[in-house]
Amino acid sequence: MLPFVVAISFLGAGQPEVERGPWPQWGGASRNFEVPSADLADSWPPEGPRRLWKRALGDGYSSMAVVGKRLYTMYRKDDLELVVALDAETGDTLWEHSYATPFLPGTELKYGEGPLATPLVVGGRVYAVGVTGIFHCLDTQTGDVQWAHRLFEEFDGTILFRGYSSSPIAYEGTVIVTVGGAGHAVVAFRLEDGAVAWKKQDFQISHSSPILIQLRGEDQLVVFASEVIVGLDPASGKLLWTHPQPSPGGHIASMPVWDGGNRLFFSCAYEGGSRCLELAREGDPTSAQEVWHNNKMRVHHSNVIRIDDLILGPSGDFGPKTFRAVDLKTGKVIWQTRDLERASSIYADGKVIALQEDGKLALATVSPAGLKVHSKVELFQGRAWTPPSLVGKTLYVRNRTDIMALELP
Repeated sequence: MLPFVVAISFLGAGQPEVERGPWPQWGGASRNFEVPSADLADSWPPEGPRRLWKRALGDGYSSMAVVGKRLYTMYRKDDLELVVALDAETGDTLWEHSYATPFLPGTELKYGEGPLATPLVVGGRVYAVGVTGIFHCLDTQTGDVQWAHRLFEEFDGTILFRGYSSSPIAYEGTVIVTVGGAGHAVVAFRLEDGAVAWKKQDFQISHSSPILIQLRGEDQLVVFASEVIVGLDPASGKLLWTHPQPSPGGHIASMPVWDGGNRLFFSCAYEGGSRCLELAREGDPTSAQEVWHNNKMRVHHSNVIRIDDLILGPSGDFGPKTFRAVDLKTGKVIWQTRDLERASSIYADGKVIALQEDGKLALATVSPAGLKVHSKVELFQGRAWTPPSLVGKTLYVRNRTDIMALELP
């Protein structure tokens, strides 16, 4: 039997600047969709958790960063892209910053116009990147612009047909974003004034967001890019290791998952499948050895969570979809179920809270034997591809057009 204990990934010594709120960025405080939340009920009433508020917002898949009593996200209205601060207790708009965002040539709008990335809140400022690579630093209280960059125009970055979607990450006094291209695949800007701290590497990028890991006392930035996955020194951009993977950037959207020790999981749809690397560091060099690769788990654009040595998430692209558990050590599918199909999920108090793409919210538990759904309720009509955010017992959820807050029992 596998022990089912929450294993929060360690972000490394370079992460103290991120607000210590429960959900200040993509994936939460630990960027792994896990919350050490206590005393959640084992089931919900038939009508579901109590709704605190609901409101129309606007098009987009950006998830919700929550710090203090404010919620930050992004949406699109007509030809404008907006970064918005909402009162987390009422849903009322506190401020908005809007800017014209004509789409780049070749952008695919069939499944939505974006924005796609999630804001990052650090030290009284919010950092947000739009679907065309317009990057703003705004004051969290007023929404006033502190600095801005146009990633594609300034750096000739990778233009993906679904638009820019990688969420920024903080390291010490910098905010790091993927850009793509010769000499500036990844760029670190100073948090305070937006000056370039470093820009390095030559690869093209994907839709995936980077993560910070620590390997034998060394902080590393992991970037799941187009046709390669790499580890970088987050203080300088120096290449620490690299491993090839054949999938183009436009097919990659799911974030890598670190086990807190030496194993790294990453997955994409179509023929890319899933891989597990074992990282080893003796002195300066880091080696990356592929432990396994198969096409039994194909994560399209949803997130995955890790519970001990199990990787949990949806598998499938445009065909049949199932929710699966994969053994991180072997790549073996432990179980699969259609009780959840494509869903974005978080893990809290030993429970999986999953928002399906059809707008149904589910509460489930997992064991080596399978997944058991205890409650399920329909929240939305229309596509819901955004992972929920959980602060205490308040769950924030959205689909393409609406956002709501629920009180979990």
